[in-house]
Amino acid sequence: MATLTASAQWSTKAAAKSNSNNLISKWTAFMESQSENKTLWFLLSLVVQGVFFLPVPAVLIYYDDAPILVLTVTLALFFANIIAGMGGAGIKTLLRLFAASIIVHALMVLICVL
Repeated sequence: MATLTASAQWSTKAAAKSNSNNLISKWTAFMESQSENKTLWFLLSLVVQGVFFLPVPAVLIYYDDAPILVLTVTLALFFANIIAGMGGAGIKTLLRLFAASIIVHALMVLICVL
């Protein structure tokens, strides 16, 4: 049976720390720093969704003759945020869903208005 002797040397390499300051690494660092504020982000997401994004389909459909797909996308994003927040998803999932809903709604408004 082989035993480990004092002369055996373990080669370990220090983990190379990435110092890239690109947008993705900054966004990831921000998401990881917000883990203690998960409930706050969930509530902020619900308020923004309910106050700003849920009226968007009504305005776009009535004034700009937007397709019903606008309503479907808005409700899907709203309920996805509710389910993710109440279902115990991680902070990264909550923030990604919130950011995605902001981007999608901004694009919908720009596409329908222009």
